[in-house]
Amino acid sequence: MPEEKRTTERKRDTYGKKPYRRNQRGGYPRKRACFFCVKKIKGIDYKDINLLKRYMTDRGKILPRMVTNTCARHQRFLSRAIKRARFMGLVPYIEK
Repeated sequence: MPEEKRTTERKRDTYGKKPYRRNQRGGYPRKRACFFCVKKIKGIDYKDINLLKRYMTDRGKILPRMVTNTCARHQRFLSRAIKRARFMGLVPYIEK
């Protein structure tokens, strides 16, 4: 009787990350691109209140990257611009 090969290799551990799941049509979801990278916007101005309001909740909190689909670099620029606008009084800290 031939000896069976035992594979000691396991599937790669994802280190706590959830694997991509298929959507209802059978394909895998595509990561949405960063708005600022697509438009090739170099810097985010704290005086552009309409742009900043898109990335804030109605209560005045900064939305996270998972919700806004911005890259890490532009999320840092965005949060810095929102904080500057708050300090200058252009955007409120909290809304009641």
